[in-house]
Amino acid sequence: MRGPKAPKDPVAKRPAVYVMVDAVIDGSPRGNGKFQDIIYLNGRIVQKISVLCKDMPKEVLELVPGGTGFRKLVHSIGVTVLAQKKEKQDDTAVFELNCLSTEHGKAATTYRAEVPCNGQEVKIAVADYPENAADGLLGSFVTTFPTHESAKLTVCFYLNDGFTAPEFTPDAPVDFTSDRYKEMIERSLVQTGNLYRVQKAIEKAQKGEEVVVAYLGGSITQGAGAKPIHTESYAYRSYQAFKKRFGKGDGENVRFIKAGAGGTCSELGLTRYDLDVLRRGSVVPDIVFLEYAVNDAGDETDGVCFESLIRMAMDGPGNPAVILLFSVFMDDFNLQERMIPAGIRCKTPMISIKNAVTPQFSEETPVITKRQFFYDLFHPSNDGHRIMSDCIDYFWEQAAKAEKETEDIVVDETPAIGDKYRNLLAFDRKNYAEHEAVRSLSEGVFSETDHMLQCVEKDENPQATAEFPDNWMKSPEQNGEPFRMKLFCKDLLLVYKDSGNPIFGKVEVRVDGEVKRVVNPLEVGWDHCTAYVVYESDSAAEHEVEISMVKEDEGKAFTILGFGYTL
Repeated sequence: MRGPKAPKDPVAKRPAVYVMVDAVIDGSPRGNGKFQDIIYLNGRIVQKISVLCKDMPKEVLELVPGGTGFRKLVHSIGVTVLAQKKEKQDDTAVFELNCLSTEHGKAATTYRAEVPCNGQEVKIAVADYPENAADGLLGSFVTTFPTHESAKLTVCFYLNDGFTAPEFTPDAPVDFTSDRYKEMIERSLVQTGNLYRVQKAIEKAQKGEEVVVAYLGGSITQGAGAKPIHTESYAYRSYQAFKKRFGKGDGENVRFIKAGAGGTCSELGLTRYDLDVLRRGSVVPDIVFLEYAVNDAGDETDGVCFESLIRMAMDGPGNPAVILLFSVFMDDFNLQERMIPAGIRCKTPMISIKNAVTPQFSEETPVITKRQFFYDLFHPSNDGHRIMSDCIDYFWEQAAKAEKETEDIVVDETPAIGDKYRNLLAFDRKNYAEHEAVRSLSEGVFSETDHMLQCVEKDENPQATAEFPDNWMKSPEQNGEPFRMKLFCKDLLLVYKDSGNPIFGKVEVRVDGEVKRVVNPLEVGWDHCTAYVVYESDSAAEHEVEISMVKEDEGKAFTILGFGYTL
């Protein structure tokens, strides 16, 4: 290739605000038939920028989220895409920055460019797009590829005259072989607990018998931040480490169950255990990881559901080894101090990612920086998932070489927090008739099935599947009788769909004619599963349960995903 005879003089480089730097993205197949990676920015973009540059001027951070401020601040958008595989670097991706609309029925601006996948920067001039009164906050980056492929994405905002930003300084690569790295990993082991069940699973795997390693938790267990999500998540990587260490031959005798669901806490985990881990009797796990340390702020029982879930799993089919995994958010938040007493009482192994990485973040030369460990405010990057997996693999190593445990766990019957839901049973539209406790059920106007559900990638599958597909839905058009059920129970949990769609409205849940809870599905603002306790008692009895729209929302929708109950 020959260059121009008279190259133009260089244009002075504008100050830049970096939003993404070499972030690994994955153009996975979507339900729309396209291969896309979507990065949500609403409410997150200021934090993303602050992590990359702590000294960003306040006036820049105030303007960048969107609307008129974004146009005042940003001259152009610089985008670089570099395909991970060399043979894909001749491809072209389509990059979009989507604004959220502030006016119903009017489209906001989408800044768009075709970007070569060879690492060449493309700039999108903001002035090429007319001002739009409907432009609100920046909503998302969407990168569309011609085929399923992974790439590194860098996005920066070049600033208009009059604005400045500090020069971006990249981090040194993580040395995964250093002694400091190994010391960091070793800090993660809170306690080995009673290793009888773990060692039993290891022996089974070494003999060639089938061993099932299962993971139940929130979005981090689902694999959020890992690209591709089905092969780079901590769950898949640590399962592979178990196979490599203990599997017979190629390790095909070790089976993988991944049951993470974003935005969900252990309260919902209780109702999902039979459906998503045991797969309604088709799976008998040997090892179960519980990862709820960053999600259980949403547990209204303040840890009772979590300890109940530990004991439910330990006492359930297979009597598996239960391992507690404590993830961490970018602001160093997790709930491990609340959860550790339950782990001590139940003698479970406990692994803390917070203990491993948080102390070194503040060191002058950290092993890994926050911007390397985290994909966003809440989820690990590929490097972060690798570190989580390495912490678990360190536990595998310690469990294998520890003195052989000769007696199974004897759990103190007195819980550290509470365990009233340890024997909780769950049902949905598909299997309620199998539960003798359900004496009668009339769906009333909740006669339809909702198909717009929270979808998650399970096991080794890159394709997302719906949670609670067998549900009861009332559509806005339906009017008539409420949902009614006679149920013999002590405690009752309602599982329902949260939504960001204003067609959904509130319901009243009555037990024996008394309103026990008013449930608002718009409270959180996005489509996902939630469980709430709607009735508690000290003894089991037959109760009449009724669910109906509140009067002012009779023309709206609501979806009942299922129920959990104790006897």
